[in-house]
Amino acid sequence: MRLLTLEEGKFAVKFARFVIENFLKGYDIEIENYPEVFNEKRGCFCTLHTYPDRELRGCIGIPEPIMPLIEALKEAAISSATRDPRFPPVSLEEMDNIVIEISILTPPELIEVSHPREYLQKIKIGRDGLIIRFGPYSGLLLPQVPVEYGWDVEEFLANLCLKAGLPPDMWLDENVKIYKFQAQIFEEVEPRGEVIEKILY
Repeated sequence: MRLLTLEEGKFAVKFARFVIENFLKGYDIEIENYPEVFNEKRGCFCTLHTYPDRELRGCIGIPEPIMPLIEALKEAAISSATRDPRFPPVSLEEMDNIVIEISILTPPELIEVSHPREYLQKIKIGRDGLIIRFGPYSGLLLPQVPVEYGWDVEEFLANLCLKAGLPPDMWLDENVKIYKFQAQIFEEVEPRGEVIEKILY
């Protein structure tokens, strides 16, 4: 699976903004003339931050490569703006003060361990995002999250458990499954401004 070029990353971010703003205006969203790579099935997340204070304003995505990237981006963009249960829906006026970040994901891969403490060696901050699954519980944290909060691997795992509604030390349970994935991240420097690729490590 090849990486996106910067031009393709810029397209992804601008497309997400186009989708959100047209959805909020009540327009139908026509998808045409996009790079070929967006036909590949890939997971992605759309994250909205307020500008300039960069508070989280919405973040939802499609973790698994179950649909063409162009469709996943459309769904993630609309959902991050209007369906994140932690926040009220974004208004059209707010979009002047929001920056958009798009994460294009690799397929999740189960981390095989003989003992849960091995996770501490097998996970790298800044490279890996994580998904935890235990019975009906699941949670996901993108690779940029522990970098932004300054967590080490153990804190990353504890917060992953909390995200799933589990006790913070639940990652030590041998029935828990933890998956890792990587992300290529593109973001606006300012609302409707230049788009850059975000390098975490």
